[in-house]
Amino acid sequence: MRILMIGDVMGSPGRQAVKKYLPELRREHDIDLVVANGENSAAGFGITPKVAKELLDAGVDVISSGNHIWDNKEMMPHMDEETPVLRPLNYPKAAPGRGAVMANGALVISLQGRTFMPVQIDDPFTAMDQLLDTLSERPRAIVVDFHAEATSEKGALAWHVDGRVSAVVGTHTHVATADARVLPKGTAFVTDLGMCGAIDSIIGSDPGPVLERFLTGIPVRLNVGSGPSRFNSVLIETDDTTGLALSIRRMDCADSE
Repeated sequence: MRILMIGDVMGSPGRQAVKKYLPELRREHDIDLVVANGENSAAGFGITPKVAKELLDAGVDVISSGNHIWDNKEMMPHMDEETPVLRPLNYPKAAPGRGAVMANGALVISLQGRTFMPVQIDDPFTAMDQLLDTLSERPRAIVVDFHAEATSEKGALAWHVDGRVSAVVGTHTHVATADARVLPKGTAFVTDLGMCGAIDSIIGSDPGPVLERFLTGIPVRLNVGSGPSRFNSVLIETDDTTGLALSIRRMDCADSE
């Protein structure tokens, strides 16, 4: 199975990058499943039903998320519907939505870290163990978007489930890392996918307000950057017999600046 995992989609520039690059990547590499992190896809904060449809129409099969999933209240009534938009698995059970979904024969899981993160949620390690223990049969593949700040927490989760899932990919920092590898027991891992968003930006945001925050210490609303965009992702190939990873490699594209 060939699975493309796309980094945080940051506002309109990120959505445009997905629409520009994803269709050709799907055709060229015969991709079976596409997962994109969409928690910043609506003007940089959260997601709306309209934006979710835009990403799905562009070729995304499942939209994962993280700590910004609740930023647009417009989406909350739709989280319990069939639309494949996930909130992190380890939110309390009373939260709307679901943290995992079957898509094209694969189980896709959205998970959120706790270290340096603003939201107090349940233990991601325990949440993963509990979900895996409930599976009556192994899906064709199991992929995890682990939305976390600390690189150590992302790596720890990957090693914790090594050999039990096909892949663990990190999101949240919007900075693509160069450490993609298959761990010893067969789980593909990369610390962070990166983002789909404006190149001339600070992790997808207009540099002006970000600099103002750092220089003055005063809270300022951030705006999505503009101009040419980059598209960060990884392509994972799995063995249908074992469900484990055969390879993982970066698939990055960028507009000419």
